[in-house]
Amino acid sequence: MAVHAYVLIQTGVGQAAEVTRQIALIDGVVLAEGVTGPYDVIARAEAASIDELGHLVVGDIQRITGITRTITCPVVNL
Repeated sequence: MAVHAYVLIQTGVGQAAEVTRQIALIDGVVLAEGVTGPYDVIARAEAASIDELGHLVVGDIQRITGITRTITCPVVNL
């Protein structure tokens, strides 16, 4: 069973559009959209395990130039 999460992303001023484009190219990112409010981009990601999800966020998403902060919210089935 795959692990899904929403990644809430803050970017530098004027960098949200490029960050969104770069995130959308990453394997494991299902959706990346620019939003308004306290976050600039929200991405939906999926991985085979929580460890792989962590590697996706830290190893791929957080390395994108322009990202200043991320918060990862794993999806739970209630």
